Amino acid sequence: MNLMPSTQHPHRHAPLQVALIGYGSAGRIFHAPLIAGVPGLLLACIVTRQFEAVQRDWPAVPCVAAAGAALADPAIDLVVIATPNDSHFELARAALQAGKHVVVDKPCTVTLTQTETLLDLARQRGKVLTVFQNRRLDSDFLSVQQVIQSGQLGRVVQVDSHFDRYRPMVPTRWREQNLPGSGLWLDLGPHLLDQALVLFGQPDALLLEQAELRDSAHVNDWFHAVLRYGRPQGSLRVILHASTLVAEPGPRWVVHGTQGSFKKFGLDVQEDALKAGQRPHLDALHDWGQDPQPGQLLHMENIPGVAVPVSVRTVAPQAGGNYLAYYAQLRDYLWGLAPQPGVTRAQVHAVMQLLGLGEQSAALGQFVALPTPVALR
Repeated sequence: MNLMPSTQHPHRHAPLQVALIGYGSAGRIFHAPLIAGVPGLLLACIVTRQFEAVQRDWPAVPCVAAAGAALADPAIDLVVIATPNDSHFELARAALQAGKHVVVDKPCTVTLTQTETLLDLARQRGKVLTVFQNRRLDSDFLSVQQVIQSGQLGRVVQVDSHFDRYRPMVPTRWREQNLPGSGLWLDLGPHLLDQALVLFGQPDALLLEQAELRDSAHVNDWFHAVLRYGRPQGSLRVILHASTLVAEPGPRWVVHGTQGSFKKFGLDVQEDALKAGQRPHLDALHDWGQDPQPGQLLHMENIPGVAVPVSVRTVAPQAGGNYLAYYAQLRDYLWGLAPQPGVTRAQVHAVMQLLGLGEQSAALGQFVALPTPVALR
């Protein structure tokens, strides 16, 4: 994803009016401030019953209790859905039928069939259906991507991607209940799978194990997935892991290659900044998204006259994270200034396919091979 939005001045194009459906943690912490921080996007309406919260946070933004009022408004160009996962399908379908472009917070829906139905409807209506994959714009992920693309590690043979937290108490919320779309696999799995797809494309097979580790857990709060790649130039294993019971996290990333290794501790800082109430703006980022913990790169160098390669340890280059760029690229696409909306139809489909195959794998206790990729029209 290109982190640099169009240089064309937003006043040359009509602002895109955005309706945000849902004002829980996703809508309040992520979507509302990011939409408001991108020139050319106007947060025109928030659909929620939390009127007092919206009045406190966004006093100038109208608030309505039902989605129908926003969908019936001809001025609304884009609808962002940040509601519980099992409501995504019906809301997105209604928005597309109303002639709106749609962003759905991950996962797109709770089944691949539902997502395929929405993608087909979006194609028929000539509208965008895309998914909010902000973790592509994490500083740590962008740094990993740069290191791999630099070739300093040689051929990459193993990647470990851990997203671990310490949350021993099971909160009372829909994500922790045994409902369609709940559990850690459908919460963090879409992020980690999307990152793997961006780095390496579709795997050949997937193995997933899930568990309920916390006292009183009703749904999976731990998962360990292995993506198997068999390439002509050599095999690769990508390990995706998440847990809610890790008091002392290890590295966020470990990448091993034929000529070295990369290790990165710490999660991207943007989520915590948004939770603290910061409101970034694309025209004034300053130190936004800068990671205080650079990754460590160890690569092997051949020294003239020395028979054995010598290890050289350096601080890896850092890339600044920028969640605003997700909405900026979508804006540019809708203005006709970018070739794609960031997260494409094929990528939306691929993540949902892997989520479903993962659940199959967990039920069978074995690797599940990927079918022939679907050619989306």
